[in-house]
Amino acid sequence: MIVNLYINGHKKSLDVKPDEYLSEVLRRYGYLSVKKACDTGSCGVCSILIDGKPVLSCSYFAARAENKHITTIEGISDEDKKVGEFLVAEGAEQCGYCSPGLILTVIAMKKELKNPTKKDISQYLTGNLCRCTGYVGQLRGIMKYMGVKE
Repeated sequence: MIVNLYINGHKKSLDVKPDEYLSEVLRRYGYLSVKKACDTGSCGVCSILIDGKPVLSCSYFAARAENKHITTIEGISDEDKKVGEFLVAEGAEQCGYCSPGLILTVIAMKKELKNPTKKDISQYLTGNLCRCTGYVGQLRGIMKYMGVKE
């Protein structure tokens, strides 16, 4: 079946199987920043933005994406680098595997939450797991990126 959608601002018509998840389709079409890990929607590595909201693409059927606007990390120009600089400045360097999903979620959170607290940020990021650095440095960097003071 053909699904028409927008990926990083470009209209696409993709051939998908009815039971195929969006993470599989995006990777098949070359969007390799969309990672695969748990395949159960519990780790956040596959996070993308659909119409500006973070979505776990490993549990989202590609057929549901008809006319949706998909953003992968490739579609973010400079904001991803800015988030990364705040993370590195707080010693939260990572292997990079979960970074695209985490950064997309942080960018969506910044647009969605006005004047968030540390608790708001922690709750928003609950579904993004990091196996490398832990969360203290990440949280410090993200709070600084968001302009939140402790």
